[in-house]
Amino acid sequence: MALAPSVTAESLALQACDDLDSFHMVRRAYACIEKLIVPQHVNDTDEVYPTRTELGALVRLVNEELQRRIETAETTLQSLRAAVGDAQRG
Repeated sequence: MALAPSVTAESLALQACDDLDSFHMVRRAYACIEKLIVPQHVNDTDEVYPTRTELGALVRLVNEELQRRIETAETTLQSLRAAVGDAQRG
């Protein structure tokens, strides 16, 4: 797998770190959604509760974004493996 001259193992490693950071952000968002779903027994009448349909839509969107980011990270890591392999052979 040939890489563009501007793509280095270092830049791919930085991209992989950024990709992992994005996983953490999605995980936090998902944890937030879980907290909304779990009954909290809050007596605050000013609090607005989302409907099950709204929560379902939010979970689907988070899942789609997580899948997109996983695919991006996989592509980056494959390129990183190729770059490291090329550097070791070169």
